[in-house]
Amino acid sequence: MSGKPLIELIDVWKYRHLESGTVPTLQQISASVENGSLITLVGPSGAGKSTLLWLLNRLEDPDRGEIRLRGRSIKEIDVLGLRREVGLVLQQPVMLPGTVKDNILYGPRLKGAGEREVDAAQLLSDVGLSPSLLDRDAGKLSGGQRQRVALARTLANRPRVLLLDEVTSSLDPQSTARIENLIIRLNREKNITVLWVTHNLKQALRVGREAWILVDGKLVEAGTLPGVFLHPQNALAGAYISGKLEGVEEH
Repeated sequence: MSGKPLIELIDVWKYRHLESGTVPTLQQISASVENGSLITLVGPSGAGKSTLLWLLNRLEDPDRGEIRLRGRSIKEIDVLGLRREVGLVLQQPVMLPGTVKDNILYGPRLKGAGEREVDAAQLLSDVGLSPSLLDRDAGKLSGGQRQRVALARTLANRPRVLLLDEVTSSLDPQSTARIENLIIRLNREKNITVLWVTHNLKQALRVGREAWILVDGKLVEAGTLPGVFLHPQNALAGAYISGKLEGVEEH
C-alpha cells in the first residue's frame, strides 16, 4: 500500500490513577494501521486493549503521544464526525431510549439522513436479527440482541473504521459465526478497516489477517497471521500464546 497509513499511533501513553499511585494503562504504543486492514487485538485481561479502542474513538484522550487519522491529529477532528467515521461497538452496549429502529437511525438522523438512505431492516438482517424487531422497545432486548443492534447502529453510519470490543462474547456459536462472516465481508467488499479486540485466539485466527499482542499496556508483538501466533519473537507474547499468562481464554 502506498501513501500514509490510515491510522498512526505515536508514543501513546494512558495512565490510571489509584490510591497507591499512578500506573500506565498503555505505554509507548507506536504502530500504524493501513487502510483495509483487519487486525485482531489480543492479550491478557487488563492489557489495555479496550482502552486503545476508546482512545481511537475519543472516549478518552492519551495522556502523552498522538493519534493521527490520515495524517491529521484526531483531536483536530470534530468528535461526532470522527465517531461516524471511526465507529466503536462496546462489549456491553447501551441502548438509546426508543425503538430498535430509533437506535439504528440515530446517527444518520443526526446528519440529516433517514429511512430512505438507510435500510434499517436490512441492517438488522445482516446482524442476524428479524426486521420484526424494528418497532420493539430497545430497552427490552436481550443482551445478545442489544449487541447486534449496537453493531447495526454503528454500521448505519457507514464507518471507514470499525472498532469491535469483544462483540461476540455474549452470542451463541451460530450468531458468532454470522457476525464474523459479516465483518470479514465488509472488510473485503467495502474496504472497511477493522480493529477487533478478542480474548478468543481461535476467533483471532479465523477473522484476522494481522494481530497485535498487548501485555501490561505494551504492544509486545505485531504481525501477520498465523505466523505471529506460531512464531512469536517476544517472550511475553510467546507466554501469552502458550497459555502461561493469566487472562488467556479458548485456545
